[in-house]
Amino acid sequence: MRLSIGANPWIWHSPVDDAALAETLPRLAKWGFDAVELPLESPDDWSYAATAELLKRHELLPAAVIAVMPPGRDLVRADPGTVRGTQDYLLHCVDAAQLTGAPVVAGPIYAAVGRTWRMSQDEREAAYAEWREHLAPVAEQALAAGVRLAVEPLNRYETSLLNTVGQTLHALAGLPPAAVGVALDTYHQNIEERSLPGAVRQAAGRIAHVQVCANDRGTPGADHLDWPGFLRALPEAGYTGPLCVESFTAHNDSIAVAASVWRPLAQSQDDIAVAGLDFLRRAGAAL
Repeated sequence: MRLSIGANPWIWHSPVDDAALAETLPRLAKWGFDAVELPLESPDDWSYAATAELLKRHELLPAAVIAVMPPGRDLVRADPGTVRGTQDYLLHCVDAAQLTGAPVVAGPIYAAVGRTWRMSQDEREAAYAEWREHLAPVAEQALAAGVRLAVEPLNRYETSLLNTVGQTLHALAGLPPAAVGVALDTYHQNIEERSLPGAVRQAAGRIAHVQVCANDRGTPGADHLDWPGFLRALPEAGYTGPLCVESFTAHNDSIAVAASVWRPLAQSQDDIAVAGLDFLRRAGAAL
């Protein structure tokens, strides 16, 4: 099986701007990647029109616009101004996806990364209801634009709201599947799920985007993960989109702290992409 493989410019850059994309996309195409994720930390980080042209020139698919949730972007347990600002930001992400041709806006689009609090079961249900209410207008606009939202559960150290596929599916109840699905990330799943392929199967029919990396956020395959089981489960669960290598550089203060990247994760950042691509190509061919 030939897998569609993408990469995230965060492997090298943060924030990702026009210069970063102009430098990174030609190299991804040269190495043989099929797609690229487009992180949008702020709405004006990169030109939507210029990026669409750059993608076309290098024959790369826009896998997803990646929504970023720093402190102050929240759809739950937040004041009305914060909620409106977060909704506005997410609508910019939808615009960026529509104008670049990306089918998905993916990320932890519920609360700021690193924000945690204890909840009783009743409080959790109330938080989920509040989140659905605040996400609904964004989902409506996304559906009208032909874009799907992909909600990413994060590990327990980065959020207390959505950690598992099961929690995410429960929280999504009532939101239209055509507008809102699940984003899977092997790094977070390795921490929170008892089985990678089991989590994939649980999300069958709702998987909208997939990010891959090693259990230490490094090179896919240089780890202990059940890659054969994970890769076999994806098409069985109905997912046929790209697998995007997401990792981070330790050389940028803000992203290193946000992602807890305190050391190099490979001999070079290029190795994460190139060796990851090679591993995934070989793993796909062996299925």
